[in-house]
Amino acid sequence: MKYFIHTYGCQMNVHDSEKIAGILESLGYESCKNAAEADAVVFNTCCIRATAEQKIYGHIGELKKIKRQNPNMIVAVCGCMSQQDGVAEKIKDSYPFVDIVLGTSNLTMLKDAVINARSKKKSFNVDFVSYKEEDFVESRTSFPNAWVNINYGCNNFCTYCIVPYVRGRERSRSLADIISEINSLLKDGYKEITLLGQNVNSYGHDLQNGENFAQLLHEIGKLEGKFRLRFMTSHPKDLSEEVIEAVSAYPNICNNIHLPVQSGSTEILRRMNRRYTREDYLKLIEKIRAKLPDVGITTDIMVGFPGESEQDFSDTLDLVRQAKFSSAFCFVYSRRKGTPAYSMPNQIPSDVKRSRITQLLACQNEVTKEISREMLGKRFEILVEGANDHYKNTMCGRTESGRLVNFVGDENSIGEFVTVEIEKAKSATLWGRIVTEEK
Repeated sequence: MKYFIHTYGCQMNVHDSEKIAGILESLGYESCKNAAEADAVVFNTCCIRATAEQKIYGHIGELKKIKRQNPNMIVAVCGCMSQQDGVAEKIKDSYPFVDIVLGTSNLTMLKDAVINARSKKKSFNVDFVSYKEEDFVESRTSFPNAWVNINYGCNNFCTYCIVPYVRGRERSRSLADIISEINSLLKDGYKEITLLGQNVNSYGHDLQNGENFAQLLHEIGKLEGKFRLRFMTSHPKDLSEEVIEAVSAYPNICNNIHLPVQSGSTEILRRMNRRYTREDYLKLIEKIRAKLPDVGITTDIMVGFPGESEQDFSDTLDLVRQAKFSSAFCFVYSRRKGTPAYSMPNQIPSDVKRSRITQLLACQNEVTKEISREMLGKRFEILVEGANDHYKNTMCGRTESGRLVNFVGDENSIGEFVTVEIEKAKSATLWGRIVTEEK
């Protein structure tokens, strides 16, 4: 029996798909490369933007004909989209060939749901339930990198964001459980660990023993062996000096911080309920760079939030130039029913959004090019992550600061650390050659 997983959205979903794969493999399924040849197809969904949701519905609909030819195929829809109010009912009514619908906290039910589906019994459950990470045996797909959840859910309620409604309130894992999982991964040969949470900085706020994110970083930093540690995502309002100190204290914690700003306008930030100002954010950038001079700071930026004026947008462009992000994920505001911003007045027309996203991307590309030029001729330690399939005999990996580098090599080097000298820079893309450091 074969399975295929459609994964949409963030790194949290990528890791959830590893859990889904582990469940299916425990039932005797093997991975395959497309839905047409699968006996079980799982959609691990995202609903952060309307375009993602429309794409998912389209892909689910494409299975109708395939299932007619293979009536024993099991079709499951899991994750954030199915957790939204009314979506499970919509799928049940509009896509009757779907056998299973589970929400964000119901993945532990997938095994029994698949067994029931083999007997033509459908399963629909999107009620929030508690589970432990230890309930899963993941089938990891990202070697030499590994994802580790440290907390789930979000308490921030940014006015544009659906996540708190579909992922629930913040819930932290115990520090001991996280350290145990990381130790196990390091023993298995993983070389880069990425801590995941909607807001990693708030880790421990719900625990009774005073454990917090800075303490967690210190404990991981003390672990033996050569490996790298990254974390995402950080909320600017909660990134403390203690966390910055912890990053600077240990060589295995990467000088790379993902710090979503969302807007460069204080007024828009207020209406987004981000709870910091433009000035607060720029001061935080200064603090980080003072302690971590070679840091790579990446971000998320939104354009077209309701009421965003030309001056607000101009403030965002100005902040991008001042902050000098090494890269930025830039996107257009998408109305999400159930969030406060959905009903806000002065929704921005689509043509204005398109114009602004084009200008923002051009602005960030200039900043990235400048940073890339500064890296020419310098040597960086790279963790070889895999092959670049677009170029023959070409491997790729990232610098500690998070920049992706391409270089000639072979697959035997995957999971190894190599020194690469940067020879060519094309905006966000860097090219180099492996060199042997002089002793």
